[in-house]
Amino acid sequence: MASIYDRAEIYDLLEDESRSLIYQKHWESVLKDCKIETLLDVSIGSGNVTLPAAALGIRLSGSDLSEIMLEKCKTKAVSKNIAIDLKCCDFRTVSHQFPQKFDCVASTGNSLPYVSNEDVLDTLVQMDSLVNPGGYLYFDIRNWDKILRDRQRFYLYNPFFKDDTRINLIQVWDYENDGTMTFHLLYTFEKENRIFHKEKFEEHYVPVKQEMLLRKVKEMGYGEIRLLPFPSCGQSIEIEEADWYCVIAKKGAKAGI
Repeated sequence: MASIYDRAEIYDLLEDESRSLIYQKHWESVLKDCKIETLLDVSIGSGNVTLPAAALGIRLSGSDLSEIMLEKCKTKAVSKNIAIDLKCCDFRTVSHQFPQKFDCVASTGNSLPYVSNEDVLDTLVQMDSLVNPGGYLYFDIRNWDKILRDRQRFYLYNPFFKDDTRINLIQVWDYENDGTMTFHLLYTFEKENRIFHKEKFEEHYVPVKQEMLLRKVKEMGYGEIRLLPFPSCGQSIEIEEADWYCVIAKKGAKAGI
């Protein structure tokens, strides 16, 4: 089964200017008390989450394993007059690709669970090696604790429209015997109440517990750890009930959360 990341034009169907504004407000909320001039996203994809941070005057860099997604990110950046340094690489070896350090190193888009828990921890070390002293580590991720607790089977998105076409997205989640999960993504395209096209994709994940992530962040010497719903735009929802959350922590700061 094909991966959604091989079809950037399908992956981006949910994105529009209103979503871009939400992500911009997210960065404004998360980074409002942080002094950040440079940011590297080690799983930037097509740039939906990260490019809006440029509105804060931040110089962006990014990497991703998918050349297709990086090409889409580059096209978007050019259209928005955003200068960005992009490299194609695995985030498990990202420190070999960038000679400089950054004020913030991020992983967006629930990308960490694509690899084993052990590789996630190694990736956090890779990311940390690129953070300036006093800089920040950031990631946003699905709430796998909630997923494993509730064992939800179907995840439905609100229908949306592109011109005169209605698009529906349904995810069906399989809980595998080895503890991993398979997400089946089904897109249907309708006109005049009739489905005229379908697209199916499959993604494989290794759930990662929040406690493991926070413990590693602390072990690497980060403090002032903030755990927030994602996107963070003044939401009052409890983290335990949020579908996604994000973590931002300061390197060398006093321990605490």
